[in-house]
Amino acid sequence: MAQVSVDAVILAYAAAAVPLLIWSYLLLARGGFWRVSRSVAADRRALAGTADASVIAVVPARNEAAAIGRAVSSLLSQKCTAPLQVIVVDDGSTDQTAEQARRAAEALNAGARLTVLRGAPPAPGWTGKLWALSQGVAMAIERHPDFLLLTDADIEYVPDQLARLLRIAAAEQLDLVSLMVRLSTRTFAERCLIPAFVFFFLKLYPPAWIASPRSSVAGAAGGCMLLRPAALARAGGLAAIRSCIIDDCALARAIKTSGGRIRLGLAQETRSLRVYGSFAEIGAMISRTAFSQLHHSYLLLAGTLLGLLATYLAPPLLLLTRVAWVMGLGAAAWLLMFVGYLPMVRFYRLSAGYALLLPAVALFYAGATVHSAVQYAAGRGGRWKGRAQDVRPARDNGP
Repeated sequence: MAQVSVDAVILAYAAAAVPLLIWSYLLLARGGFWRVSRSVAADRRALAGTADASVIAVVPARNEAAAIGRAVSSLLSQKCTAPLQVIVVDDGSTDQTAEQARRAAEALNAGARLTVLRGAPPAPGWTGKLWALSQGVAMAIERHPDFLLLTDADIEYVPDQLARLLRIAAAEQLDLVSLMVRLSTRTFAERCLIPAFVFFFLKLYPPAWIASPRSSVAGAAGGCMLLRPAALARAGGLAAIRSCIIDDCALARAIKTSGGRIRLGLAQETRSLRVYGSFAEIGAMISRTAFSQLHHSYLLLAGTLLGLLATYLAPPLLLLTRVAWVMGLGAAAWLLMFVGYLPMVRFYRLSAGYALLLPAVALFYAGATVHSAVQYAAGRGGRWKGRAQDVRPARDNGP
């Protein structure tokens, strides 16, 4: 009986120590993903140097009348040696997306540098965004630019952002350089959840590992991707990833596996204009792609939920045991969690108190991931701008 008690105590010690070990690994051996200053350092170093290259921006836009004008204005105002050309692909909009884009260009007397292309309906096997992008890219490549800038219709660039990207690409001989733009934190829901979205993304795709040729990790942020056309061709073009829901990371993986060099950083000033007004809106955004990220595997879903429990929820739960040594392990793990998350909270200019909310935020993300799996199992998938995404294929039951 005594031996059973000793074994039980040892097992309890081991279980209580798991969150502390996880956070020790994350902070010490996960590529320094949590050190936000590293991710913005390249952008700072790019202030000097030349940016002599021709660039064409391709902007897929579906019902983006509210933001497209500011996005196009910021693109046409970029300070580069060669004036930036912009192709907006109007992807079946039912609002004034095309008109707002043209008005923005005309207000800057830059109408000649803007092309608004009326997109065709998605071809079979293509996601809507990638099909729209492919049409714009095909038109751009006919003009033989040195680089393509694949960007969303809700991104507002600071005037020297493209020049910085070009300098980084030239200095490091990069085929793809991507920026995670600053996301909105105007609403309370955004302040609670958005910094964690970026934190979780960088944990999955540590920028240091993305940049290393020795690592197979590849990731990008689809809102801002500067890309060499030759590298895109070597990777098989957009057709190679035509059905991918998480298209930015799929593109980065295709570029890297075909021998290209890539980098991901954080933008300090260039920002997204999209505002999520409620927790439900952010939950829907997460749910659209979460189960796809897990390759539609229920086994991976179970492992992910278990990992979230051990990493984020166990530390505060251990404090409720009222067992001194268990509480100490829980407090130490929560402290490391706080230390790791605080730089991201500070990056978004929020009070340190938000860093203490990460366990609750992780629980919210876990719920959104489960919802994503449930929607997929029900054959509904997620919806974006009136289109269904990541819908389970219908089963063929035969004749």
